[in-house]
Amino acid sequence: MRQLSIQSGYSLSTIRRMIEYWLLHPPCDTRDLSAYCYLIFDGTILKHRRGVFTVMDAQICSVLYGEPDVSEGPSDLSRFCVSLAQRELSPISATVDGNKHLIKILRTLWPKIIIQRCLVHIQRQGLMWCRINPKRTDAKRLREIFLQVMSIDNKADRDRFLAQVNQWEQKYGHRIASLPETGWVFSDLKRARSMLLSALPDMFHYLDDSNIPKSTNALEGYFSRMKQKYLQHRGLVKPHRDSYFTWYLRLCPRLKKQYLLSIIPILTPPFMVSDLS
Repeated sequence: MRQLSIQSGYSLSTIRRMIEYWLLHPPCDTRDLSAYCYLIFDGTILKHRRGVFTVMDAQICSVLYGEPDVSEGPSDLSRFCVSLAQRELSPISATVDGNKHLIKILRTLWPKIIIQRCLVHIQRQGLMWCRINPKRTDAKRLREIFLQVMSIDNKADRDRFLAQVNQWEQKYGHRIASLPETGWVFSDLKRARSMLLSALPDMFHYLDDSNIPKSTNALEGYFSRMKQKYLQHRGLVKPHRDSYFTWYLRLCPRLKKQYLLSIIPILTPPFMVSDLS
């Protein structure tokens, strides 16, 4: 606070009033979104399975819209996506982490949308379920398959990968699905197999269109920077915390200095207009 006072020339009380004013008046984003076609959807949990959920333009890696205090369940996600559709969003593709509720909502609102599953999430989850050093031969072979997910750069790589998956499924998959075992290790192996098979139809759309990102890494990096900034403001009450994230998403879609400089003049609180004139 003192640094802001010194740098701006305003008193501490004025700085506090400015911050309080804008926390009580979060921005209302009504931009037309019809120009954006290639999207990334993802969220980050803050507390009690609720957090910030956002949509990013994949071509310029800029956040288009986001909301705080959102759960990744069907009711909140439906409201979020419907609000985007009302602002004329008409996407060609959406890269997502595999949330079944989100995928269903996207396909309901935009039947022709291409859903690209995030390969990083598939690989990370698959390796976790297969364990670092699996003892079972079938788990070892499946782990080797998951290790190749992020190295598929062309259709020849894709065809080799699919052949290995089919070979593994014929040798181990059908037997695994039929066994009644319920132990932790075996149950996780079943989960890894089920996830991979269900994801396969939506894993390789990026090979047909280079504008489609194969992962949600751009948003993951954005969330990492956002949380680092938020940790400097610990102690915000919930309404102020939600306003903080709303302002952050509005002012820092890419953390570009030029964009911030262009919007700063409109952030003068009304009670200061007379002081500046």
